[in-house]
Amino acid sequence: MAAQDQRPSTAASAATSLTHVHDLHDVGPIPQDLTQGEGESAVPEDKKEEALENVEDDWQHDPINPRNWSSKKKWLMVFLVSFYTFVSPLASSVMAPGLPKIAIHYGITNETIVAMTLSVFLISFALGPLLLAPLSEMYGRTWVLHISNLVFLGLNLGCAFSPTTNSLIAFRFLSGFAGAAPIACGGGSISDMYSERERASAMAVYNMGPLIGPVIGPIIGGYVAETIGFRYVFIIVACLCAFVAALAIPLLQETYAPVIRLRLAKKAGDPEKAAKQHPHLLQEHRSKLHVLWLNVSRPFILLGTSFICFILSAYMALMYGIYYLMFSTFPELFTDVYHFNLGSTGLAYIGLGVGFLLSTILGARWSDPIYGWFCARNGGVQKPEYRIPALIFGSLWVPIGLFWYGWSAQARLHWMMPIVGTGIFGFGLMATFLPIQLYLVDAFTYAASAIAAASVFRSMLGFAFPLFGSQMYAALGVGGGNSLLAGLAIILGIPAPIFIYFYGEKIRARSSLTR
Repeated sequence: MAAQDQRPSTAASAATSLTHVHDLHDVGPIPQDLTQGEGESAVPEDKKEEALENVEDDWQHDPINPRNWSSKKKWLMVFLVSFYTFVSPLASSVMAPGLPKIAIHYGITNETIVAMTLSVFLISFALGPLLLAPLSEMYGRTWVLHISNLVFLGLNLGCAFSPTTNSLIAFRFLSGFAGAAPIACGGGSISDMYSERERASAMAVYNMGPLIGPVIGPIIGGYVAETIGFRYVFIIVACLCAFVAALAIPLLQETYAPVIRLRLAKKAGDPEKAAKQHPHLLQEHRSKLHVLWLNVSRPFILLGTSFICFILSAYMALMYGIYYLMFSTFPELFTDVYHFNLGSTGLAYIGLGVGFLLSTILGARWSDPIYGWFCARNGGVQKPEYRIPALIFGSLWVPIGLFWYGWSAQARLHWMMPIVGTGIFGFGLMATFLPIQLYLVDAFTYAASAIAAASVFRSMLGFAFPLFGSQMYAALGVGGGNSLLAGLAIILGIPAPIFIYFYGEKIRARSSLTR
């Protein structure tokens, strides 16, 4: 009987569920009937506000709240999520140096089909977050990561033993979908644990996975394909999946606050409270399929209705497209022009990796202090636009790197010169990715959907660019082709961020989708 007396009232349960909504990035409108129980009169407004304040205060100081975890525990979670995020992008490019051997093995003579075996991964890699992100907010980020990783493991084994070109392309397509889980969940995990002023360093480490993974992949893949065969590049990826699973399954903990509260409420034996603890189940029609549809369609709504989301996603997509264009064209350039063998061709990607590493170190060190400095100048008030100066700085390096890489290769200067150019491009790429992602998380009410929109856009261009890369360079030359790309980077990457810095706040004020 005493236990029953201690159970929260319906009003308190409703207040608790509403408080969760305050913590969420991607939750729809809450029905009015949550403010009152069935058969009860509505809770007075002053009492409801008092209950909300009390519950909010309790959660902010609760040690279960991921934002109150120790720094050591948070960084362990960041490491595990980043490890997951490293493996699948590595798999996207690990086969790149082995493309000539794959073409010979399967008898592929069409250059576009050869490029498709590499880039088809990115089509489903773009679509995966649209489904996996809402699933992670219904059932938790952790198990979406675990299950997707195990499926990814199996699909890479399928790639390794594919008997035909069509089966290889099919397995690559499906593995891209499963491998998208860390992209769908990882940024949310970081924002679950860190506030706006603290998350830049963790986000910089997390972003190393999607960018450094595709660089390390070809380095491994080149020597593996040359020595023991291209099939083993997929087997190695499967082994990496098994290794990260062995670490993460026992150690990685759930970071998404609503799911944590839901599980606690169920464990306490309060089904009424448990139902109201999960706002995603309280949408208009209380249908999970309806909720999935809302989350799947919202990224496209953001791209179609928000200038800021569209232009930043378009710029990120252009960078990603150029990045994957390099993957598909490096083997031809460095074998035909610089006479690298298959194994050493993978080393040509080191320039990109060094650029990413330097940019990450600087970003982790200076992003939070610079953001804090702008906030201090504004009386301590935070604004997403304070992420933009770092974006403008990074965007200056992208065309410099492209011009350097293209024209040094065109002139057939020493092989180190184009690699230095790719390093400059890599520095600029990472220096633009971090502030764009931080801006989207800070600025949009549906931050997960904004990140998903950018992910879809960039992965689609990552798929498309390698398909026409050889034809573009054949028509314009390496110097002319990279000059064209550099011009696009200047047009998209410099005027638009300056405009957003000065007018972004006014644009956000007119939209219901932004904070």
